Amino acid sequence: MCGIIGLTGSSDALRILREGLETLEYRGYDSAGIAIVDRDGSGITRHRSAEQGHAIADLGDPSLVWPVSPGAGIGHTRWATHGAPTHDNAHPHADCTGAISVVHNGIIENHRELAAALVAEGHSMSSATDTEVVAHLIEREHLRGLAPADAVRSAVRELRGDFALCIVLADEPDLLVAARRTSPLIIGTGPSVGYVASDIAALLPMTRELFTLGDDEVAEVRPNEIRVTDLEGGLVELSPLRVTWDVRAAQKGGYDDFMTKEIHEQPSAVAETLLGRFADDGTTDFEELGLTRSQLAAFHRVVFLACGSSYHAALSASLATEHFARVPASAEVASEFRYRGAVIGPETLVVVVSQSGESVDTLHAMREAKLQGATTVAVTNVVGSVMAREADAVLYTRAGPEIGVASTKCHLAQIALLEAFALHLAIARGVIDAASLTRAGAALIETPRLITRCLDKIEEYFSVAQRYADVNDFYFLGRRIGYPIALEGALKLKELAYVRAEAYPAGEMKHGPIALIEPGAIVVVVATRTTLWEKVMANVEEMRARGATIIAVAEEGDDETESLVDAVLSVPATMEFCSPIIDVVPLQCFAYAIARARGNDPDRPRNLAKVVTVE
Repeated sequence: MCGIIGLTGSSDALRILREGLETLEYRGYDSAGIAIVDRDGSGITRHRSAEQGHAIADLGDPSLVWPVSPGAGIGHTRWATHGAPTHDNAHPHADCTGAISVVHNGIIENHRELAAALVAEGHSMSSATDTEVVAHLIEREHLRGLAPADAVRSAVRELRGDFALCIVLADEPDLLVAARRTSPLIIGTGPSVGYVASDIAALLPMTRELFTLGDDEVAEVRPNEIRVTDLEGGLVELSPLRVTWDVRAAQKGGYDDFMTKEIHEQPSAVAETLLGRFADDGTTDFEELGLTRSQLAAFHRVVFLACGSSYHAALSASLATEHFARVPASAEVASEFRYRGAVIGPETLVVVVSQSGESVDTLHAMREAKLQGATTVAVTNVVGSVMAREADAVLYTRAGPEIGVASTKCHLAQIALLEAFALHLAIARGVIDAASLTRAGAALIETPRLITRCLDKIEEYFSVAQRYADVNDFYFLGRRIGYPIALEGALKLKELAYVRAEAYPAGEMKHGPIALIEPGAIVVVVATRTTLWEKVMANVEEMRARGATIIAVAEEGDDETESLVDAVLSVPATMEFCSPIIDVVPLQCFAYAIARARGNDPDRPRNLAKVVTVE
């Protein structure tokens, strides 16, 4: 969940590294650091800061001394896993001699045993991180006479876990060495300059000549050369990365923050995602899957794997899949799936959902599913991501870059794509009639316009939120397709406003949680006119009878619902299984407004990062 930037061949290394770190801030960070090799032979200059929120700015302090003739350099933003966010634990980390510096993203699972062995050999550890052992392992191998890339290969063979590494060495001032296993790492090249980064956005201002680095591959990046080898030293051909958006798309575009910008981009994100998915005759087009209708019809079960907001999209998709395709479907939390001994096999279609395509827990869950013989489909927003490359098939949301940590437009795009895919499965299985397919397809295609109508009400949503900005406990309720919406609404409020927000299936309240309801409790209920509206409103009456204040997501003009609640977040009506695309919009705005009222930065919620690369 950290950010890595590296470059070689530029006389303006410090500025580029700092700007790269600023681009990577959205991933979440609590400390930052830069190391630059001096080409004049005075070694590596390394500066670090653990001033949260100011660490990157600190690296531009004019009192800091940097090489006049810079060689290769690396930068890092850290999201703490092992060791507190202190100066000593900030990256880059160095070996005993100070001649090697390393930045790292991920977790070295066997770092304790490696550190114990290194200390026994005479190495001295100066931090509480898992990363530092890598610098000492490379030092040991390099002192034995191995060339830098060979030393890194030897070190990587000893590591267990998921990681991305970038290394500079004092005796090779123009060389960057990079290696990865699972955690993302991108290689870039420009005129006499080489780059390494954990995120495409960090490199787009300099180059669009980008390449992916595969698992257990080692890259030697020099100003005019990139050489990639496997762990045995065999040459590996570079894999070009196609980027379909430019750096301007990653800027705020006049909005106060990225989250506001991305909320307003949701209509176009959903429209782009659905573009070309429906033919004039109402049938679906998923040709890029590479799976025929007969192959899809042969699956006896569909399992969706995801985490966070992607899990809520997957949960909506599982309900739509069962409804339309009449095949058993379930959504599973990816971080648990790998460890619970799930029973799947060749008859199972596993759909993994990840905005980045790099979330490590979802990636490992996908790999477990593949080991058990399942066919896997990755749903992601990033072309060339690890999941996209490793899955049997891939479907892309076309939402453009999402910088805000709390997912908005990618979440809606995921739901839209998965709902369309549910219809595609229904056609393949021959269980949907033409009229039903036409209605469902038309409803999906209309969702961008309905999202726009929601955004026209954004000030109304903000006004309701302001009334409850000081509340510290919320309960979100929904039934059937409304439950994933309630889950997402609660998550957004937790992520952004740092308040307790619990989501429950409304019918479950009387099985225990209703004991928490007392006068003053705030209950947010998804109360659009689905087939279970009457039951939802009966559950609302149970809350009202115990003194709760009720906020309802309700359809425009629904006077009956409005008369039974204290406040309304109104939305346009839509088909029931499209409602997660529409009904979540006011809940995003509700959480955003409360966060801003509390003085929180919606783009950088505390303790969170955009891409989860640790388990």
